Amino acid sequence: MEILIMKMTAKELAEALHGTVEGNPDAVVSSFGKIEHGRPGQLNFFANPKYARYVYTTRASVLLVNRDFVPEKPLDVTLVRVDDAYSALAELLNYIASQRKAFRRHRGRCRIACSARLGSKVWVGDYVTVGRRTRIGDKTRICDNVTIGENVTIGSRCIIYPGVHVFANTVIGDNVILHAGCVIGDDGFGNARQDDGSWKKIEHLGNVVIGNDVEIGSNTTIDKAPMESTVIGNGVRIDNLCQIAHNVQIGDNTVMAAQTGIAGSAIIGRNCIIAGQVGIVGHVRIADNTTIGAKSGVIGNVRKSGEVLFGIPALDRTQYLRAFAKFKASAEE
Repeated sequence: MEILIMKMTAKELAEALHGTVEGNPDAVVSSFGKIEHGRPGQLNFFANPKYARYVYTTRASVLLVNRDFVPEKPLDVTLVRVDDAYSALAELLNYIASQRKAFRRHRGRCRIACSARLGSKVWVGDYVTVGRRTRIGDKTRICDNVTIGENVTIGSRCIIYPGVHVFANTVIGDNVILHAGCVIGDDGFGNARQDDGSWKKIEHLGNVVIGNDVEIGSNTTIDKAPMESTVIGNGVRIDNLCQIAHNVQIGDNTVMAAQTGIAGSAIIGRNCIIAGQVGIVGHVRIADNTTIGAKSGVIGNVRKSGEVLFGIPALDRTQYLRAFAKFKASAEE
C-alpha cells in the first residue's frame, strides 16, 4: 500500500533535512516506500547494509543515504545525502505529521467538566470524558473514546490515541504520546495476606508522573503508587504490552521493548536498553546505561553502569556466554 505525503522535490527534501542532492534536484516524490519495493514517485531510504543490493535495483525517484555512502556502480536514482539517513527519515516523518494535524476545540459528543481547563487549539474527539479540575495544555490532541480522570495535568503538544484511560491525579509532561488502549494510573497489584489465607486489598492513593518527550505503546499499563508516585523520566520510550508496577522509577531516555514487566518499587537507571519479554523483580536497582537482552530475568541489583546482561537469572554477557558454552557442550556429550 502506498502512503501518500505532500509533494516535495529532491532539492526541497535536502533543504528540510540539511542534506545535499546528487542527481536531479527537481525529482519529485509524493509517497514513501521500502527500498526493496521502490517505484517512481517514491522516496526510499538506505541505512542498513543488509539492503545494499536494492540500492542498484530500486526504481524510486529519490533515495535518502548517509553522506559517507560510496556506490559500487552507477545509480539511476537521485540521492539526498544526510548525516544519518535513519534519523533524517524520522525527522521528515515528524515534520509531515505535524503539517497534517488540524485543531479544533471539541465536538458535542464528549463530556468535559465545567472546572476542567483546556488550552488553546486543543483537539478533542468523540466520546471523550475529562474530569473535574483537570488541566490540558495547548495543542494537545485527544482522540475518540479517551477517559481522563479528575485533577489530571497534561502538558502541551501531547497526542492521546483512542481508548486511553488516564486515572485521577496523573501528571503528564509536554510532547507525550500515549498510544491506543494504554492505561495510566490505575491501582497497583497490592494485597496483604491474612491469617486465614485470604488477601486484603491495599488501597493505592498515589499517582503516576510522566516527564516530557515520552512515548508509551498500545495496551501498556503503568500503575499508580500506594503513596507518592510511580515516575517515568524524560525521553523514555516504552513499547506495547508492557507492565510497569506501582512505585517503579524509570530514568531519563531509557527504552523498553514489548512484553516487558517491571515489578513494584524497582528503580531503573538512565539510558538503559531493555529488550522484549524481560522480567525485573521488585525492589531492585538497575544502574545507568545497562542493556538487558530479550527474555532475561533480573533478580538482583545491577550496580555497575554499562553492563550487558543475558539469561535467567540475568548474568553479565561474558559470564553468560561461558555458561552457555558449558551447557551446550554438556548437552552434546
